[in-house]
Amino acid sequence: MKKGYERRIYKSFKDAPVISLYPYSRIVLFSDCHRGVGNSNDNFLSNQHIYFAALKYYYKNNFIYIELGDGDELWENRHFSAIKEVHEDVFNLLSLFEKKNHLWFIYGNHDYVMKNNKKSIHYSGLILRLCGYLQKNSKHSYIAPKCLELYLTHGHQADFLNSTLWKLSRFLVRYLWKPLEQIGILDPTSAAKNYQRKEKSEKRLSDWAIKNNCYIITGHTHRPMMGNDKTRYFNVGSCVHPHSITCIEIENGMINLVKWFVDAKSDSSLFVSREVISTPFYLFK
Repeated sequence: MKKGYERRIYKSFKDAPVISLYPYSRIVLFSDCHRGVGNSNDNFLSNQHIYFAALKYYYKNNFIYIELGDGDELWENRHFSAIKEVHEDVFNLLSLFEKKNHLWFIYGNHDYVMKNNKKSIHYSGLILRLCGYLQKNSKHSYIAPKCLELYLTHGHQADFLNSTLWKLSRFLVRYLWKPLEQIGILDPTSAAKNYQRKEKSEKRLSDWAIKNNCYIITGHTHRPMMGNDKTRYFNVGSCVHPHSITCIEIENGMINLVKWFVDAKSDSSLFVSREVISTPFYLFK
């Protein structure tokens, strides 16, 4: 008999679109931007210039952009239109990805209401199918192509309070934790701020991937994590880390965890830097 969180994860992928790509296709995965309305509670605000620079890089280099939920902070804020107005430059750039059919959105717990938004389609999950050739010992000798699937979702399904009881959680955030955050008191119900909840969610997602013999990539906990053949669980991190953002790049059958941050040149001028912070994980071995 499936556990509650297992049923919720299965449901996310029941009617999920399958995106078929080649291993050399370029994909970037972001999560948990938490774009707000530009006030003191807008956690995205301090990293917006880093994110915008990263976005320009991925557009210029022909990446497919996939956002794994909580892109917009719709627990603390009621109206998406207000968020879009404040971060107009970001949404204008995202629209360029859309024109190339290179834009996909997944909804999380904080932007669950986008599920029924007719102007911007958000999914509960996506399945990324990659097909490539396995190489033999010789450099020029190949065997039959191998196809594998990466399961993409937000990850809140592993947390009962943030999935089934998301309306209660939203109420508490909007009317209790939002004002308390301004004086430095963190929300203990948040998987991103409570280490026990974070670890419990991550273990459940890893267990689900192992049980189903697949790879799963999520956000939600804000903790960037590279998986392997043992855990089968990856996490892209978030765009609200102190002074940096993280994401996952998939290219040439390889997964990399990447960090973007402000760095200084020898002349003390500042620039936005991209750094691979993981050992590559090769999908085709």
